Amino acid sequence: MKKSSFLILLPIPFLFFGCQTGKQQKIEQYSINQFMENTSVFGSSFSPDGEKILFTSNETGVYNAFEISVEGGEPQQITDRQESTYGMSYFPEDERIMLTSDQGGNEINHLFVRETDGLIHDITPDSTARASFGGWSHDRKSFFYLSNKRDPRFMDLFEVFLHTMEPAMIFENTRGFNYGSISEDKELMALTKTITQLNNNMFLYNFETGETKLLSEHEGDITFSPVDFSADNKYLYYLTDENSEFKYLMKMDLTSGEKEKVFEAEWDVMYAYHSYHHKYRVIGINRDAQTVIKMFDMATGNEVEFPELPGQNITSVNISDNEDKMAFYVSNSRQPSNLYIYDFETGEYQKLTSSLNPEINPDWLVDGEVVRYPSFDGVEIPSVLYKPVNASEKSRVPALVAVHGGPGGQSRIGYRASYQYLANHGYAVIAVNNRGSSGYGKTFYAMDDMKHGEDDLQDCIYAKDFLAETGWVDTNKIGILGGSYGGYMVVAALAFTPEEFDVGVDIFGVTNWLRTLKSIPSWWEAQRKALYAELGNPQTDSAYLYRISPLFHAKNITKPMIVLQGANDPRVLKVESDEIVEIARNNGVPVEYVVFDDEGHGFRKKKNEIESWGKILVFLDKYLKGEE
Repeated sequence: MKKSSFLILLPIPFLFFGCQTGKQQKIEQYSINQFMENTSVFGSSFSPDGEKILFTSNETGVYNAFEISVEGGEPQQITDRQESTYGMSYFPEDERIMLTSDQGGNEINHLFVRETDGLIHDITPDSTARASFGGWSHDRKSFFYLSNKRDPRFMDLFEVFLHTMEPAMIFENTRGFNYGSISEDKELMALTKTITQLNNNMFLYNFETGETKLLSEHEGDITFSPVDFSADNKYLYYLTDENSEFKYLMKMDLTSGEKEKVFEAEWDVMYAYHSYHHKYRVIGINRDAQTVIKMFDMATGNEVEFPELPGQNITSVNISDNEDKMAFYVSNSRQPSNLYIYDFETGEYQKLTSSLNPEINPDWLVDGEVVRYPSFDGVEIPSVLYKPVNASEKSRVPALVAVHGGPGGQSRIGYRASYQYLANHGYAVIAVNNRGSSGYGKTFYAMDDMKHGEDDLQDCIYAKDFLAETGWVDTNKIGILGGSYGGYMVVAALAFTPEEFDVGVDIFGVTNWLRTLKSIPSWWEAQRKALYAELGNPQTDSAYLYRISPLFHAKNITKPMIVLQGANDPRVLKVESDEIVEIARNNGVPVEYVVFDDEGHGFRKKKNEIESWGKILVFLDKYLKGEE
């Protein structure tokens, strides 16, 4: 079924009166077009002279590369492609630019170079092979990239010297390794090999001898993640959760094997890295669904003070090679991410982008609030709650239980245009971090293994009890919404517990685990066994996978649903949605089906986001609110 060209265009804007804490308020309501006129920006790369920053933006409706002066001013669009195109980096000594793009969301990414005259050419043109940028060598004379051209299952490592631009394979990956970091002298490389989602090994590869050495002799479930090498190449920094619920930063003496703990927090250390000359160490912490950044002066060990931005999340820190400036992003629930620049010498910072549509007043948006509630067995479920401005005990609102992707994802505090759109139109949203979500320790992360569509689904159902206790939710009008694995949870809820939710919004959700696990993309080979350990092996666990696949229980679906799917999705094949829609319609259930021919796993183009969320709201207004 082809997508409809019909766009839902809502009045821009209109007003209604609502109650909150007993007071009448005049609330401004915005259309999906207005919300999608916000700009999504991410990424940062300093130009060789440090005077400009490269970033990616969907200002024109499709992601393209932009650049902006560190002094501010208007961003300049420097690519104009119809396929989503992402700016990776300036070249080290000139203003050529490394780009990446696929075809219609098929995830067969290629690398492109934009020359200084604006000409763009594909430097990894094999139509069947994926390629990903692996960064610049420390001497800035070459760059690395990964490709599965030789074997679709595994990514080999190539080096390209800038004076020739000819690739040479420097590591043939025949064992399914994942890449970590390369030492500054290009003699050593850190690798990992996945065993399960909670267990892996870390190795050291010597380019000169070809030797691969195990660095992580251990028992039990422990993860290891290489960060980078010390400037003198004597130490390897890495993250691990050995003897801990949470990941922390370690370093290992590569000669003696001695280990030393460098930094830990009461939450996961998500990442760590060192600036080009190792003047600074940057650490990102996942603290209760929000990112906390810490920076340290390597010479003194003292923490570097960040700019004072109360109530804001600071993320994506990037320090220039000369270490005098820092690019970073700032956001909160009411404000999309914006790019900032900070000068270490003067201590001054400046906002470089304005992502929120000026037609939208952030006062009419809502804050995401971290909440917790007990599930069926007493396990505490952390979630993020979005309460509409007009919600009160005298003006109860319908609600949606939103389920993130994964399995193993996390709903986090931050700006979500879709949730703000729903809240602005009178729907409460509770974004559930069901058991199996990341960020809350490895015990919680493993709780859903081989229990998918069962215990984790109960966590979503028990969110209804929490919503009822607020006093401002209409408990007769609660739906469930999710994408990818969250979409699976939507269809599982409608098929396995058909009376729990009043409607379902399924965005490219898995419906047949037997087929999905047999048809995972070839380039996921290194993770295949880990997926099987968590979700089930289609060869040996077929009875279990049949039981948790909604497709085989779709005769139970009785509640209205809307299904959205990208035709080029390599992870959740379109047939998954085709079949569940057909059976639900045969049940006599109202089903709307929206297919985008130019999208894959996730909708990247603004026109498609406008159509999808516009249709979702019309569906919810009709079948959840009961408005005609």
